[in-house]
Amino acid sequence: MEKMLKDRVAIVTGSGRGIGRAVALLFAQEGAKVIVSDIDPQPTQEVVDEIKALGGECIGVSGDITAPRYAETIVGKAVETWGGLHILVNNAGYTWDAVIHKMTDDQWEAMLAVHLTGPFRLIRTAAPYFRDAAKQEKTAGKVVNRKIINVSSTSGTRGNAGQANYAAAKAGTVGLARTLAKEWGPLNVQVNAVAYGWIATRLTKEKEGGGAIERSGKTVAIGIPAAMRNVMTMIVPMGRPGTPEEAAGPMLFLASSLSDYVSGQCLEVTGGL
Repeated sequence: MEKMLKDRVAIVTGSGRGIGRAVALLFAQEGAKVIVSDIDPQPTQEVVDEIKALGGECIGVSGDITAPRYAETIVGKAVETWGGLHILVNNAGYTWDAVIHKMTDDQWEAMLAVHLTGPFRLIRTAAPYFRDAAKQEKTAGKVVNRKIINVSSTSGTRGNAGQANYAAAKAGTVGLARTLAKEWGPLNVQVNAVAYGWIATRLTKEKEGGGAIERSGKTVAIGIPAAMRNVMTMIVPMGRPGTPEEAAGPMLFLASSLSDYVSGQCLEVTGGL
């Protein structure tokens, strides 16, 4: 049986850990040539090594998705290495929580930068390899479907107390996907969003464990308070968080030919919530 993403070139941002790592591994398993991207070089290289050990084809391009020139770097590397681009997964991100009356400008701007401005720049930079390529293929009598997938969250589709910044940015990724689906639909580009609920990653571990990351020159605590995790266990019908591998499955659907008539949608992956 032919692999679902054979000969496709895919960029997956934030793929050094968690959902992004699982997506990169699954795409490579299904035949894609994958650009692994993460802000931290070590996990980027670890995923590259893992994919290559399994016989996959990939390169790593570590960097900060919020940097003004990073989109040019990663898209340029994909095209230089494999001559084109077919799939773009905008997954990179993190949370920086506070109730709105205590939220700083830095917190607000950081979430918009990583979840919305970064994806916008990547899409804009990738435009020639989606739009121009499609026009050339049409002239040659070919049809090649390309895919863009924005990672959203149920915080963005439903709201979540303490996450006004994150929720606003994630809602924006859905609006961006739906608008682009209309603009680029005639060029055989399907654009969708996936809104995740509770997925087991380092961002959803118990906050009391003291986990933190360094972003925007600040130390940002990550995780979910134990009390909130207990509530999630009760209200999620499946009674547990999803795994990164379970989160990657819907991405494969949206990246493959199975979704060639699916565009402008937001698929919620929530365990029934």
